[in-house]
Amino acid sequence: MKQRPVTLCTAQWADLPFDELCKVAAQMGYDGLELATWGFDLEKAYTDDSYVQYLLDTLKANKLCCHALAAHIAGQCVGDAPDPRLNNFAPPELADNPEAIRAWGIETMKKVAVVANKMGIKVVTGFTGSPIWKYVYSFPQTTAEMVEAGFDEIVELWTPILEVFKENGVKFALEVHPGEIAFDYYSTEKLLQKFADNDTFGLNFDPSHLIWQGINPALFLRDFMHRVYHVHMKDAAVTLDGRSGLLGSHIDFGDLRRGWNFRSLGHGHVNFEEIIRELNAAGYDGPLSVEWEDSGMDRIDGGTEAAAFVKKINFKPSTFKFDDAIAN
Repeated sequence: MKQRPVTLCTAQWADLPFDELCKVAAQMGYDGLELATWGFDLEKAYTDDSYVQYLLDTLKANKLCCHALAAHIAGQCVGDAPDPRLNNFAPPELADNPEAIRAWGIETMKKVAVVANKMGIKVVTGFTGSPIWKYVYSFPQTTAEMVEAGFDEIVELWTPILEVFKENGVKFALEVHPGEIAFDYYSTEKLLQKFADNDTFGLNFDPSHLIWQGINPALFLRDFMHRVYHVHMKDAAVTLDGRSGLLGSHIDFGDLRRGWNFRSLGHGHVNFEEIIRELNAAGYDGPLSVEWEDSGMDRIDGGTEAAAFVKKINFKPSTFKFDDAIAN
């Protein structure tokens, strides 16, 4: 099995110009990028092949690969119920127009598939949105029919998008995440059953969204590995102290009063060695993409440390049984 590249998800670095972003990522020790689609001109890449070549040439000049595009923002707009917070994601002229925002999200996701194909990229990570996330606590009472309708709506909305992905030879990898139609173990199981006959739809594994819910990320990975198309390396710490709760108390990320927070890799409670062992057992040789989020740490220091952390833990599987060399 080839050595897995260690890449940087640029979602939290999209404020940097592309040239600078590539230089910074290389200096921090990354092999490549998981390139966020809001960090470059997606529309230009869709229509202008010379711009695509500029992106590829810049990556090459910095000795970086790119195995995935990240399209979380547009994907969220596809499946969410009307939500004023989506105004932050869609073009300003679409503000407070839920139907127009959804239409923009659908068309943008189709364009992402085309751009990925142009760049030779086979996976797009992202979100689906959820029309029923507001029902996550079942009071007022939520019926089984309401939940089923929400899952069916996601299938209806995403199937035409996935057809464009398939035409372009690109897989979509949902990041299982609160706020999405699949946010934990059993909601993921249900969604994959809905898409059982459509292997264009898969998962972006991210342990940080599972551990604080009480889910063992390694077991999640083992059970769903057959549909895992991309892997995030991201940490979180659970720090319940008798006052804090897992629902966050409407307190922003990074506040130490919260019951859990995202942390730079190695500073939280995710057991990454067990994850690597599961990936080795499954023969996964795709990228390990650092999604760096830590409100209490400088991002250059943290991003640099995270790259080194993943490279150290990224051990290859054994090619023989450890006791095969023992003589009779």
